Amino acid sequence: MPDHSSFSKNRHGRFRQSDILRHLFETVVERCLVQGLVGAEGFAVDASLIAADANKQRSVSGAEWSAQEAKENAGRSVQEYLAVLDDAAFGAASPVTPKFVSPSDPAAQWTGAHKGHAFFAYATNYLIDTDHGVILDVEATRAIRQAEVGASRTMIDRTENRFGLKPGYLVADSAYGSADNLAWLVKEKEIAPHIPVFDKSNRTDGTFSRADFNWDGEADRYICPAGKELVQFRRTYATPRSGITSEGTRLYRASKKDCDACELKQRCCPNAVARKVPRDLNEDARDVARAIAGTPDYERSRHRRKKVEMLFAHLKRILRMARLRLRGPCGARDEFLLAATAQNLRRLAKLRPSRLPAAMTA
Repeated sequence: MPDHSSFSKNRHGRFRQSDILRHLFETVVERCLVQGLVGAEGFAVDASLIAADANKQRSVSGAEWSAQEAKENAGRSVQEYLAVLDDAAFGAASPVTPKFVSPSDPAAQWTGAHKGHAFFAYATNYLIDTDHGVILDVEATRAIRQAEVGASRTMIDRTENRFGLKPGYLVADSAYGSADNLAWLVKEKEIAPHIPVFDKSNRTDGTFSRADFNWDGEADRYICPAGKELVQFRRTYATPRSGITSEGTRLYRASKKDCDACELKQRCCPNAVARKVPRDLNEDARDVARAIAGTPDYERSRHRRKKVEMLFAHLKRILRMARLRLRGPCGARDEFLLAATAQNLRRLAKLRPSRLPAAMTA
């Protein structure tokens, strides 16, 4: 029997260098494919927070912490974080300076997403098949929305390249419903987004929202509730203009003359000379998601999405993985891979077709 420290030493050395834990996970997924447990009709993606092995009492202010200073006396977890500063899942996930940083594990994100006491955490991201809930891929990221959305793209691409699986639709919550992500699914991957649209255009002050204006794609214009048109340009410029703002939108404006004489002005633009409506460059992808949201298939897929939430509940309550034991991005990735492998093995043992002994079939 090897010494108890052998596994730890190999985990920091040969295990990570050979990516053996990823190979083990993918081998189990292949067994699930052979047993027919993956239908690949639809996938679901979600993320869940796992507390990091980091103490708030020993944290420092994000404005005071310096990666360059930490590099001088860096431990293993700090070295791992410095190595992924340009990775979209960690350092490059967001330019926002975190409120607190853990010197022992700077990759852990200070978050109050559970609307309780804030804590340091990582996000484990699952991509599952909605047929039997088999985990097709898992990714460790910082606990912020940008990193989680990026991880979903990474897992979809990796699953397609590794197993040749591409879903007909993807189910997710509204955190994945940004215009950019929907455009990537619809235009690049040709995957139907069964995802609520992330849209902040709805007004709560009683005035008309963008949804109250009808879009005319052929004429490139909006029609207001009073029947007047909103267009980008009302004259021809000597130098053609793109009409794209710094926020990546196009502005459609009504005529001041039409708004002044309109009976609905107080319900439309009471504090403006004329109404203007912004339209995202990828608004057509949002329209695809909105059209799908009204179908029976969308309702069925929303119920199937609960399987990924059940896996997270099993991870925390049955496997007791409410807090990580290892530190650093590599430690989080190793624990998430091993936990997902264990969950798939459990699903494989439970759902694979039983085979009778040869003596009984003779």
